[in-house]
Amino acid sequence: MGLQLAFAGTPVLAATVLKCLLETGRHPVKQVYTQPDRPAGRGRKPRASAIKELALEWNLSLNQPDRAESMDPEQQLENLDLLVVVAFGMILPADIISRPRLGSINIHTSLLPRWRGAAPIQRAIEAGDTETGVTIMQMDAGLDTGPILAQASCPITAQDNSGTLHDRLARLGADCLQNTLDKLELGTIQAVAQDDQKATYAAKISKAEARLDWNRSARELDRQIRAFNPHPVAYCELNGQTFRIWEAEPVAEKSSQAPGVIIASDKSGIDVSTADGVLRLRRIQPAGKRPMTVAEFLNGQPGFFNWNNHLA
Repeated sequence: MGLQLAFAGTPVLAATVLKCLLETGRHPVKQVYTQPDRPAGRGRKPRASAIKELALEWNLSLNQPDRAESMDPEQQLENLDLLVVVAFGMILPADIISRPRLGSINIHTSLLPRWRGAAPIQRAIEAGDTETGVTIMQMDAGLDTGPILAQASCPITAQDNSGTLHDRLARLGADCLQNTLDKLELGTIQAVAQDDQKATYAAKISKAEARLDWNRSARELDRQIRAFNPHPVAYCELNGQTFRIWEAEPVAEKSSQAPGVIIASDKSGIDVSTADGVLRLRRIQPAGKRPMTVAEFLNGQPGFFNWNNHLA
């Protein structure tokens, strides 16, 4: 028969997990919650969340509460076994969390207690972690502090950005959830308390953090660029023009130039001196333009990135 579920989520990550639940069909999803439509795009027109689009496609019962406290006015959760929460974007009060028979569980995209908080994928890449994963935890009143039901790990490669890692963790989380739900139904799973002494916090990413500081090392800047791709995207300036930096790589080269000085520029990239090492910019986006390779940009403006220019 399976567990009777409610599901709360908003972005693509949550939709990947929900779609897997729906296609597998073992544990029926009786109610879906997602955030209200938000203005998006240049026209700032209201846009449905990925979860709303999927719920409508599958003809699911859908609720879009303005506040978490008002998400279950008819107390439908009391008639269900479990609430599954994935990147809902609202902090749920204890009253909501405890309504289903088995309470509520959450999929978090880190190996808790490392990287509790809003931006675990970005912070793991930025910090240089070589491994991350997903955690399924029993929810409590704290921020990602609940006891752990299951975890699954995966490597972070030197080529990963937040987009590629996000997609891999979404699939991993969906698989891990299926296994966890089966064990919860059978009563064969035990929650394990987190070690708060090992906790780290993944603060929300701000646009102010996206500016590249050439007084950092090439490796740190490379991690920052990958962590901030696809959002908010790292950037720098040259001659008053802003360039978003989508891809870069540290190169095996030393430089005696000051941080931020361009030491070479050709179709393979723009080599910039840093506080430690050289960073090669490979894919850039001029203001008002699409992202492009450095070779594509130089075809149109061959002398723009002159040697000895200084990036800010």
